[in-house]
Amino acid sequence: MASWHSVPIHVAYEVLGWSAFFSWSISFYPQVILNYRRKSVVGLNIDYAVLDMVKEILYMIYSASLYYSPAVQKQYGNKYGQTQMNPVALNDIAFAAHAVLLSSFLVYQISIYDRGNQKLSKMAIGLTTIVFLTSTVCVCISLSHHHWLWLISIFNVIQVALTIIKYIPQAAMNFMRKSTEGWSIGLVLLDFFGGVTNFLQMIMQSVDQGSWKNFYGNIGKLLVAVVSILFDIIFICQHYCLYPPKDNMSKDQQLSENAMNEV
Repeated sequence: MASWHSVPIHVAYEVLGWSAFFSWSISFYPQVILNYRRKSVVGLNIDYAVLDMVKEILYMIYSASLYYSPAVQKQYGNKYGQTQMNPVALNDIAFAAHAVLLSSFLVYQISIYDRGNQKLSKMAIGLTTIVFLTSTVCVCISLSHHHWLWLISIFNVIQVALTIIKYIPQAAMNFMRKSTEGWSIGLVLLDFFGGVTNFLQMIMQSVDQGSWKNFYGNIGKLLVAVVSILFDIIFICQHYCLYPPKDNMSKDQQLSENAMNEV
């Protein structure tokens, strides 16, 4: 793998990367705290939470494999050029591991707190089953041919697709309820900042290397950032423009703000 040409750009790359890590990592906590205080997950879409957990597991496998496995790195170099830098940074690994833990804990909260009449949809169950079966088949194929880069690339494509899909149920539920109560705006704002800094980090690497191969060499990271930013803008518009909190805030809204302040 290639090395850095500019120290200042390298420093900016690391700062942006760890800024994205802290922002994205902290973004889980406002929702967790809000659920704990309310002893309820009403307002949080269950499909979103489950699909997000599956997505984070696949992203962790992809990132860890590309960062730590010499075999995967060799195959990446053969495909994109041995002079190209590894598109996965240490902060990506740290975020992925943390995201798996927190997204799993969020699903656990759903299992123990009041969720009203909401349950996991058939769509989410079917989609999760398809992901599991597809992943199993791809693993079997890779074991016989040692196509490890191909395997994690499939995982990467799946997790990007899940990133796009997972936000839709939450946005749709907010629209149908005409409210964002129970859905933490703190999560959204931190997720938005993480997406922006993550995107800028990739630009820093491309500028230093004089090549944009790291964008399509790690298309998953790019699309996750872009999709997150777009949906966060939708959620921000829903919360502040379409369904703004009333002058006399409800108990749920007060708890949401307090959770954000604590984080």
